[in-house]
Amino acid sequence: MMSDNNVKRVLECIINTSNNNITVTDEKGFILFTNPNHWWIYGIEPEHYLGKSVYQLETEGILSPSISAMVLKEKTPIQIMQQTKTGKIVMSTAYPIFDDDGELIRVVSYAQDQTEIRNLQDQYGQLEKKIQEYQSEVEELREQEELIYRSKEMRQIAKTIHRVSKTDATVMLLGESGVGKSVFARRLHNQSYRSKEPFIEVNCSTIPESLFESEMFGYEAGSFTGAQKQGKQGLIEQADNGTLFLDEIGELPLDMQVKLLNVLQEKTFKRVGGKKEHKIDFRLVTATNQNLEDMVEKGTFRLDLYYRLNVIPIQIPPLRERKEDIAILINHNLEIINKKYKSDKKLHPSTYEILIQHKWSGNVRELENLIERLILTSEDSIIFPGFLPSHFHGQESLEKIDDTLMIDNMMVDDSDLNTALEQVEKWMMMKASKQCKSTYEMAKFLGISQPSVVRKMKKYKDHLPIK
Repeated sequence: MMSDNNVKRVLECIINTSNNNITVTDEKGFILFTNPNHWWIYGIEPEHYLGKSVYQLETEGILSPSISAMVLKEKTPIQIMQQTKTGKIVMSTAYPIFDDDGELIRVVSYAQDQTEIRNLQDQYGQLEKKIQEYQSEVEELREQEELIYRSKEMRQIAKTIHRVSKTDATVMLLGESGVGKSVFARRLHNQSYRSKEPFIEVNCSTIPESLFESEMFGYEAGSFTGAQKQGKQGLIEQADNGTLFLDEIGELPLDMQVKLLNVLQEKTFKRVGGKKEHKIDFRLVTATNQNLEDMVEKGTFRLDLYYRLNVIPIQIPPLRERKEDIAILINHNLEIINKKYKSDKKLHPSTYEILIQHKWSGNVRELENLIERLILTSEDSIIFPGFLPSHFHGQESLEKIDDTLMIDNMMVDDSDLNTALEQVEKWMMMKASKQCKSTYEMAKFLGISQPSVVRKMKKYKDHLPIK
């Protein structure tokens, strides 16, 4: 058995060598043992707390609150966070010690400075918030890259799509054929919480009216002659938990409009030839190039369905009304289709200008199809205006060719391919330099890398405006 003095020495050694602030008080709250090296977190010297009770230190605001005082009152283990005068955050834990008769005789408490950990947590929280902001920016940039636009109108539409994608609100995409309504519908789905579920696209103009109901709602086995023996799941059922995109909604037959309205209201449907009600949950997106309000007045489209669909209408402008998007679309499609067919064809400046000035009645789809056609059918590496379809050679288009087609006071000599290539390259660099604010923008505009832009700027430095 150790003597009382030896027990006291062992206790003092344990307390003084601990990494935590350990304090032992008697049943009245007076401090008996503590390690003085750790009281700096409370901002006081040893002579200030020796011989004092925790109640005094609490009154003076040094212990705020005193966990030992709380344990003396509650007679149970307690853990709290303390704020010291020095601005430190301290986690304190205290335990009561009872004698053989169950009387509280001591309280031992442990205090650990959590300030650095708390600061790290705050920094981590701020870093996490920044990462979320950067992820949001990257997502918007990725969306812009995939959709390919530069105009303010399209940028605003993309932001609207991003906002409403987080809800289940019904969206109606309006615009001429070929403006990219289906691309926006898929983007809406991909940014929603339903993104991992099916995206079912239905072109209402391509399904025969006689087959519309069975295609949309499916049918039970043996419902009609020619039906599959096991029955068939309809398009609406396939979209369960996902997104149903009804393109050309204006072509929906009147009797189907009634049934679609019922599905939207009741969230249930029946297969053809079936009696069982099936519950359904999908997000509806529609698109049309028709004026549904005119159709409502003529009685070819139901007013109640129109109001159900026209919750968030988004008008996508035709390509001719956003000319700043034409150039970037031309360059993007040249790059994509050249890569697809492993070619390296370029547009002659005259060809490029004609395409810029074209009205594009078929919008983005027409532009994409034309670029692919030109790359596949032209034999030369430079696509001259002569390769364009005849309707591109109207007098109005030719008159709009920019004066910058004159390079060094001469037109490109078509008979000398090397000269033509160099002059085209020079002209394109001049064009990019005028329209873009940085070499990175020029690289995107031209469809080449930024180091390539820098090298070519050095090559043609005498012909380019100083950046």
